[in-house]
Amino acid sequence: MSNVIPEVTTEVLQAFADAWNRHDVDALMSFMTDDCVFESSAGPDLCGTRYAGREAVREGFAEVWTTFPDANWGNARHFIHGERGVSEWTFTGTREDGTRMEVHGCDLFTFRDGKIALKNSYRKNRPLVAALNR
Repeated sequence: MSNVIPEVTTEVLQAFADAWNRHDVDALMSFMTDDCVFESSAGPDLCGTRYAGREAVREGFAEVWTTFPDANWGNARHFIHGERGVSEWTFTGTREDGTRMEVHGCDLFTFRDGKIALKNSYRKNRPLVAALNR
């Protein structure tokens, strides 16, 4: 049995981004530690909304797709330095009322034992675009 701790690579971060775009919460959770934390880009706290533990993080991830059923993170770019990493992206999504968001953002990651321990999300603050007349 090997004692080598697997490293998170940019390919792993791209696979994580791909899972977001597939809206695949099971795949996303396979990248996360058991005691993972997700700090969302919006919410009442200084850190946005903080979800701690696997079930809370799973719910926080799924909430994004409830708010933006067509959520997509495009133009992903990643880099890693030691136990930290960054993913930059362009988020697009439409709410049920038809208002649309398009913003640049990033995730700051902390890794442990080859998995994501912390996903800390940031995005530009931009007004929603009005729905097109239907």
